[in-house]
Amino acid sequence: MSKIVDANKKIEKTVVGGYKKVEDTVVNGYQKIEDKFVDTFLKKEDETIEEAKMRLQKEQEEQRKNMNETINGTK
Repeated sequence: MSKIVDANKKIEKTVVGGYKKVEDTVVNGYQKIEDKFVDTFLKKEDETIEEAKMRLQKEQEEQRKNMNETINGTK
């Protein structure tokens, strides 16, 4: 029975390791594309890419807040 458990552990480690590599590759690729898009189209003159992302996130949160206030009639 322990041979089966050992074999399953080995398979599990290989599958999870392979999945993690694919996941990391996809996420890193997406982040590179996102950074390039922000740099090209959304960044203001004296901003870094990270500063632009933070600004955009704050603007989006503010828009959501305003939308919720409008919907709820609190504005």
